[in-house]
Amino acid sequence: MTSRTARKGSDGEWGQWLWVSLPGTSLDKEDILWLKSIRPGGVVLFAENGTRAVDVRGLVSSVREALAPSDVWIAIDQEGGRVARLKEGVPRVPTARELGDRGDPAEIFRSGMELGQALRKIGIDIDFAPVLDVDSNPGNPVIGDRSFSRDPYLAARFGMAFSRGLEAGGVVPCGKHYPGHGDTLLDSHLALPTVKAPLSTLQERELVPFEVAALEGIPMMMTAHVIYPALDNRWPATLSHAVLSGYLRKKWGYGGVLVSDDLSMAAVGHPYRFPVVVERALAASCDGLLVLKSRDKPLEAMEILQTLVSKNPASWQRRFERSRDRRERLGKLIARYRAAGDR
Repeated sequence: MTSRTARKGSDGEWGQWLWVSLPGTSLDKEDILWLKSIRPGGVVLFAENGTRAVDVRGLVSSVREALAPSDVWIAIDQEGGRVARLKEGVPRVPTARELGDRGDPAEIFRSGMELGQALRKIGIDIDFAPVLDVDSNPGNPVIGDRSFSRDPYLAARFGMAFSRGLEAGGVVPCGKHYPGHGDTLLDSHLALPTVKAPLSTLQERELVPFEVAALEGIPMMMTAHVIYPALDNRWPATLSHAVLSGYLRKKWGYGGVLVSDDLSMAAVGHPYRFPVVVERALAASCDGLLVLKSRDKPLEAMEILQTLVSKNPASWQRRFERSRDRRERLGKLIARYRAAGDR
């Protein structure tokens, strides 16, 4: 176990702004000590945590027990098609492209609802879905059939049908990857992509589903590690005040919870120093930072948070208070779903 220890600020544990992952299907003593040292706001499940619902249910219970009395949100990428961590015990949802090609919003809603019901029974709070990216580039190596359509308005309509289905099933949806990953030629897990489309094209294509989602009140969104020079010619969206605070928060008035994509991905991990990544993601408007597949990085992030606050306590305290307000709204939503599941 790392020698770093968690440190607390006056407003609670720094770990509450972090989302982490675990290495296996059960918790050993080291896992428990590590979780307790961080007390993360969220835990994200992957295939290595189990592909059967019955196994994952046990892990979720163990995580909650380890972190009690603190609450923790459990999230998963269960889109359907090729991005589905769970293989047994939940409905097998077709790819978004297949659902979109069928063109039936009612069927898409039912698919989301049935999936949400199954995830809720496992104890999962949040599904990192729907994908709201427009399938605008046939050469895209990472989106493709994860998108509902090449038509931005259909991508919005079908994506929000899936989102409402998940909510009806008792799970919080998270639209991704704002402001659009569909026109990239690189996978942001491996490199930093750039979308060179002019602003007019972005407004007519990539941004449409996210604007619709924001206006319809989707409770949660995830950022993209992609540079859009028409919006910000220096920083990828996750680290861009113009893209997150400017467009999403101010122009569209989005008040939901915004989480970063994984800050350990090469798109931001290679070009930028980690302290810069953490500071800019929070300053830009992220309420939660995904720091996955690592033991040391989340602890390092807490040290960075403490340093930031100590240098400018008033400014960062205000940012944390705004983030806390949004997190509390999402927490109430999750609590309502959990209570409904107990009846």
